[in-house]
Amino acid sequence: MSHINIREFTTFAINNKTTGNCAGVIQTTDNMISGLTDQEVADSRREHGWNILTPPKKQSLWVLYLEKYKDPIIKILLVAACVSLILAVIEDEYIETIGIFFAIFLATTVGFIFEMDAARKFDVLTQLNEEQQVKVIRNGQVMLIPRKDIVVGDTVLVETGDEIPADGVLADSNSLQIDESMLTGEPIATKSVAETSNPQSTTSNPQPSTEAAYAANYVMRSTMVMNGRGRFVVTAVGDATEIGKVARSSSEKSAVKTPLTLQLDRLGKLINKFGFSLSILSAVLFLGHDILVNPLWQTIGTDGADYLAMAHIVLKYFMMAVTLIVMAVPEGLPMAVTLSLALNMRRMLKSNNLVRTLHACETMGAVTVICTDKTGTLTENRMTVQECSVPVSGKEKMDDSVVQEIYKGISVNTTAHLDGAKGIGNPTEVALLLWLNEHGVDYLALRQETEIVEQKPFSTETKQMSTTVRNADGTTHTYVKGAPEIVLAQCIITPEALAEIRKTLLGYQQKAMRTLALARDGRLQAVVGISDPVRKDVPEAVSRCHGAGIEVKIVTGDVDATACEIARQIGILDADGNAVRGSSPSIAVGNERLSISGAEFAALSDGEAAKVAKSLCVMSRARPQDKQRLVNLLQKQGQVVAVTGDGTNDAPALNHAHVGLSLGSGTNVAKEASDMTLLDDSFGSIANAVMWGRSLYRNIQRFLYFQLVVNVAALLLVIAGSLVGTEMPLTVTQILWVNIIMDTFAALALASLPPSREVMKDKPRRQTDFILNAQIIKGIITTGLMMFAVMFVYLLYCEYGFDLFGGDTNHAGVDPRELTRFFTFFVMLQWWNLFNARCIGSNQSAFRRLWAARGFLSVLLGILAGQWLIVQYGGAMFRCVPLSMTDWLILIAVTSPVLWAGEAYRRMKGNPSIIKK
Repeated sequence: MSHINIREFTTFAINNKTTGNCAGVIQTTDNMISGLTDQEVADSRREHGWNILTPPKKQSLWVLYLEKYKDPIIKILLVAACVSLILAVIEDEYIETIGIFFAIFLATTVGFIFEMDAARKFDVLTQLNEEQQVKVIRNGQVMLIPRKDIVVGDTVLVETGDEIPADGVLADSNSLQIDESMLTGEPIATKSVAETSNPQSTTSNPQPSTEAAYAANYVMRSTMVMNGRGRFVVTAVGDATEIGKVARSSSEKSAVKTPLTLQLDRLGKLINKFGFSLSILSAVLFLGHDILVNPLWQTIGTDGADYLAMAHIVLKYFMMAVTLIVMAVPEGLPMAVTLSLALNMRRMLKSNNLVRTLHACETMGAVTVICTDKTGTLTENRMTVQECSVPVSGKEKMDDSVVQEIYKGISVNTTAHLDGAKGIGNPTEVALLLWLNEHGVDYLALRQETEIVEQKPFSTETKQMSTTVRNADGTTHTYVKGAPEIVLAQCIITPEALAEIRKTLLGYQQKAMRTLALARDGRLQAVVGISDPVRKDVPEAVSRCHGAGIEVKIVTGDVDATACEIARQIGILDADGNAVRGSSPSIAVGNERLSISGAEFAALSDGEAAKVAKSLCVMSRARPQDKQRLVNLLQKQGQVVAVTGDGTNDAPALNHAHVGLSLGSGTNVAKEASDMTLLDDSFGSIANAVMWGRSLYRNIQRFLYFQLVVNVAALLLVIAGSLVGTEMPLTVTQILWVNIIMDTFAALALASLPPSREVMKDKPRRQTDFILNAQIIKGIITTGLMMFAVMFVYLLYCEYGFDLFGGDTNHAGVDPRELTRFFTFFVMLQWWNLFNARCIGSNQSAFRRLWAARGFLSVLLGILAGQWLIVQYGGAMFRCVPLSMTDWLILIAVTSPVLWAGEAYRRMKGNPSIIKK
């Protein structure tokens, strides 16, 4: 075997990779075993840069801001402002026009600021992707480094489930199959190394097949290892990789409309049609009535016609129509949803839930079934060898040679490595190596004594791994490790010994141990029991899910006895083996099937499997297709299914589930197929995600309640005010300020509410449920009508000379001070109603844990401060005059019954005995 300098190899590979003549093939060299030194890493990075893809060029902030003016409502307001400007030029009176333009500017700018803040929160996801850990060899050690730190010349180790971090040429491979669909559309491409003694010669290099887009020994960034393992030398990083050359649009994900968004779209369209129709009809009717009764219109065509006055009247009713549209159309809905999702994503990240797709936030709140993997999610994924039993064939003492062969088999039949007291690789294999370490065995020395002839990596289909080695004396041996039932079937063993081994294995499994069998050349060497303790927070988290009406099912590749014992420890099964479902105590389920193996499940017909899926608590020895079939059957039964998994074998089920939850320690294939990643691998994080999802849905319901109450009250007020002939009670500029309150500020206040544990006492919502339930609709209509009645009576009293504030009552019409009071009265009613909106879906007091809702309190103070500034300093622009402190205190006091009435209603609902009395 020739030895070359790694720089020479890398330079040659870089020069030939684009033509398909990829130098391949150095099975073992000193440089590749030791990898780059720190100095070589620094030199390479200076020359070739970091392994980061330049993000697509974003639109400038000005372009994004100007797009806000493309909103249909803003366009209507701009038309109104332009008409107002023309009349202002004629009359030389610009205050109201300036006010309209200022209000439009304020509405668009505030919305833009909050949307940009949401976008910045989403960028967290992209930044975290560059921190994915990659196995490399540097300074003679296998180590983990962030993907972005890879440099040209690095030796990278990959195995099943890994994502290729950069482009490179294979130096070693074993049964390596890669999913290149992201680049070529080819789901499975078999990769291999063509051996040559001279990397400067291309005569033996593999040419790209007519059926393959790239050479067989060339691997590319962002592709996925689906089977086998390999070692390659990096030839390109960052933008120089193949994926980096592809147009950025090919890797950008388009926004997918979520079920909630579709539901809100339907609601928005319904309100839009109603609002536009009502506004146009009202404007036509009022203008028609004015034409019929106002003598001004009879002068058309005569010398005394006052066309400017007519234009004023038309503008008045046009403004009324615009006001109605602004009040009716919920243009703040998309921003409210976006803001809620953005805040939830950031908060969920702090609680170890990395949300990859937006819909996962909302859908988690509707989940009815969780199909969870065992290892890593329910257990600590801290594998420790607890027991090792060796068949001694009647001997009183086991030969030392037998023990040495066990040690040797563990050392060579693995892809794991140790880095001090920590391991790199499969946790089960790491546990075995740590066990050798505890017994003073140098696994590296044993591994280097032999030559690996062939190695077949572990797969979920075969459930075993085998390695054939050649010793120094020329003899060859094949070591196998895997599921005991698979390995035992291949071994020569007496019935008596087999019965004893099975008894030993059952004992391990009943202690919730994972079991392995080790063999050499068809002879059983040992059976091993590996413990993985249940996470301390899991039983409580499972109980929370049961209390929330969510069923939890274990789907694992482990044996039935182990899986059922874990189910008992975490509360899915009780001590007698009965199922614990929902918030009910343990119940006997008669002849229903509570546990089943993957093979048994696969043998059932769809009808039989559907019945089993409903009652099932544990599926053992599950294969990828078994897990996916279970998910599909549950979905057909109307269940909303969440799936957890960490391996490549879990990817199909993760992809098919309503919400796929991968583990932070899992494979990249699993992460790519999932919607959310549990950074701490904890089931407790799943329960928290359910709580977040339900709280998010409730916050959006609260926002809709608040906004639609304002809509109902304001629409009726504008129409009624016009009918009785009063001056427009609210101007366009005032309406725009109210719009900012009910859209932007309300969205911020209600979206920022912290999650409540009480939502975990509710049952999951049905997919067919409308977001506005009967109780919320009743609240909207009742509260909106009551607010309208109070405001309309107050408006009439003001119109006909009654002054609540003790002022002059001998005037005709409504003066500016009364209109200012009326405007503030309207705003303060909504201000107090924000407290009631906070309590939608709860019977708790609005003051309960109010101090914890700091964002909510900040928005309340902001609205109050904004209203004070507009009233005291807005002047003619907002048709306001300054109010005295007495006026303010009276207005705050007389509008507060909105809250007190809500408190009384919630207290009665929370104490049914009060109603009975």
